Amino acid sequence: MKQALLVIDVQESFRRRPYFREQELPAFLGNVQSLIECCQARGVPVVQVFHRELPDDAGNPFAAASGYVRAMPELSLRADLVVYKEVHSAMFGRSADGGTLEEWLRRHDIAELFITGIRTEQCCETTTRHASDLGFSVRYVTDATLTFPMRTRGGREVSPQQIREHTEMVLEGRFAQVVSTAAALG
Repeated sequence: MKQALLVIDVQESFRRRPYFREQELPAFLGNVQSLIECCQARGVPVVQVFHRELPDDAGNPFAAASGYVRAMPELSLRADLVVYKEVHSAMFGRSADGGTLEEWLRRHDIAELFITGIRTEQCCETTTRHASDLGFSVRYVTDATLTFPMRTRGGREVSPQQIREHTEMVLEGRFAQVVSTAAALG
């Protein structure tokens, strides 16, 4: 089964958001980098996904005009495909030629995806659900996703670990096989 690694929204834009926290960033980036290197050594395509928002206002770190819609500098990768999305699911991302990520994956006979990136419960989880519904097999690499504390409607803070555990629970066996970086390519 042909595979591809999706590196979703690992971009400078996040450092400009008030909720951004550095605590888990080094381990996360180390895991993503390990997966990139392993995939490249095995000939598994690596897809880099960026999130962009409209309007193109330089004051919005997710707008192209901001200059922050670029890879975090700690990450080293040569992408086989770069796509930009304006919604949560990377499956709607489009390349420079206008084609969707889904079209590219099907054209290359890719049947299984490794999901990594920022944010665990948003773009990574949404892409996982969407890819599964489109018939792709998915390995959700949980320790190669990153998120930040959130507050419930009642005001209780939910930690990144609690968010990650919830995402693992709702995806496992339904939409994906949840794996660690160490087990992802094993």
